[in-house]
Amino acid sequence: MKVHDLTPPPGSKKRAKRVARGIGGKGGKTAGRGHKGQRARSKVRVGFEGGQMPLHQRVPKLRGFKNPFRVEYQAVNLDTIEASGLDEVSPGTLLELGLVGKKSLVKVLARGEITRAVTVHVHACSASAEAAITAAGGTVEYLPLPFAVRPPASGNALMNR
Repeated sequence: MKVHDLTPPPGSKKRAKRVARGIGGKGGKTAGRGHKGQRARSKVRVGFEGGQMPLHQRVPKLRGFKNPFRVEYQAVNLDTIEASGLDEVSPGTLLELGLVGKKSLVKVLARGEITRAVTVHVHACSASAEAAITAAGGTVEYLPLPFAVRPPASGNALMNR
């Protein structure tokens, strides 16, 4: 078999409609464009409504809700604490290991297992993670949050004016 022997399967290639070939052909005279008017004379872009405000601009946008009081926690799982080998876990020790950011609030989540007693000082902890830590003989101590009332998240300060 050679390249010039290759042909597409029958029915897969449809000939383009030949328009504007005189009154004898099917696409003659107005060539499927109707009579007169803007669409008969030139191309009109998709969505153009003759100068009227188009639908995609009339429909309201910016839907949804962005909670200005959302508190973002840095998640640390039980398997990470187990692998770290630390007996006392705090945001400072996790920062030294590169597991959390400098100013992040830390929350312990329950992925994985913990097999030894660990003292954990964090801002938040899931119920199942706390149960796993206490079952292994450890303790969970909660650090105070750095704010009394939840502050607006960055970028949302002007939202409620």
